[in-house]
Amino acid sequence: MNGNLFATLSSRIPEFSKGHRRIADYILAHYDKAAFMTASKLGESVGVSESTVVRFASELGFEGYPELQKALQEEMRTRLTAVQRIEVSFDRFGRDEVFRSVLLHDMDRIRCTLEETNPSDFSAAVENIVTANHIYVMGIRSSASLASFLGYYFKLMLPNVTVIQTGSRSELYEQLMHMTDKDVLIGISFPRYSRQTVHAINYSHDVGAKSIAITDSIDSPIAAKASMALLAKSDMVSFVDSLVAPLSLINALIVAVSIQNKELVSKNFAMLDRIWEEYEVYEKNGGEK
Repeated sequence: MNGNLFATLSSRIPEFSKGHRRIADYILAHYDKAAFMTASKLGESVGVSESTVVRFASELGFEGYPELQKALQEEMRTRLTAVQRIEVSFDRFGRDEVFRSVLLHDMDRIRCTLEETNPSDFSAAVENIVTANHIYVMGIRSSASLASFLGYYFKLMLPNVTVIQTGSRSELYEQLMHMTDKDVLIGISFPRYSRQTVHAINYSHDVGAKSIAITDSIDSPIAAKASMALLAKSDMVSFVDSLVAPLSLINALIVAVSIQNKELVSKNFAMLDRIWEEYEVYEKNGGEK
């Protein structure tokens, strides 16, 4: 089924049977809970049978209930408030075995990222980075930590790297004003998506520069005008954004770029080692002073 699931449900309520109308009403009112319910649990919550829930999914054009559930989870990404995220996190993880549950969940996000990321898109992104005259990196709010990490290593490896510092919209364009079609912008954003990062990607498109969106879905607003998208699964319900899979993808990007630019990177780090040693940047082993 294409289009906005919530809009479809709202528009079709008058034509639904009584049982299907109750399911639709419940999903629209409690989508944060419904998205993680089994067909049996959803039917129990609204007072219909599990088979009625399955037929409801089919009537909407899905092959089965799991496809409806997946679509609901995808569309609810940008709708959850911070309070709702806390409530859903508690429902999913409870008070016991949080450590194990969260780590297993993060492992699953990395597995999904590995399965869904197109290797040719990854290779194309690396090629665009190593051939760019100037590299711009941008991420806002929780994604700022990812942008900072990526920018830190790229600045050590490559000569022309700018990490965009967020501020007003005018300040954004002032930092991008010298961008040309020989440059590349790496925009990082996950739900809830940053409007500033969308503006930056759109601007790079307008000036003919290449852009790489690091995000969670091809339907992400920053992927719309990006030259290419690298997809990493992030947690969409916890009030603390899970950035394990995106960080793993960024690690791979850093390593791949360093391999492509082996001679330059080796030269830069040899110079850095001398500087770090001369100016005693790091503590020596054994606690020497």
